[in-house]
Amino acid sequence: MNPNIIKEKSFSFAVDIVNHYKELAYNKKEFVMSRELLKSGTSIGANVREAEFAQSRPDFTNKNVD
Repeated sequence: MNPNIIKEKSFSFAVDIVNHYKELAYNKKEFVMSRELLKSGTSIGANVREAEFAQSRPDFTNKNVD
């Protein structure tokens, strides 16, 4: 099985973001921006996963360009 470096790094990044968000929430310094950071930081993995199951090469390219 070939390692997918993009999947691994996006997952690791999402875990770091979630942990950082938990720390902000625990210290009661949770603001609108921290919630937005959580949403955008974890959506990277969802976008990678969506592109992984593209129906064609152009579809894959389109999902990865934006």
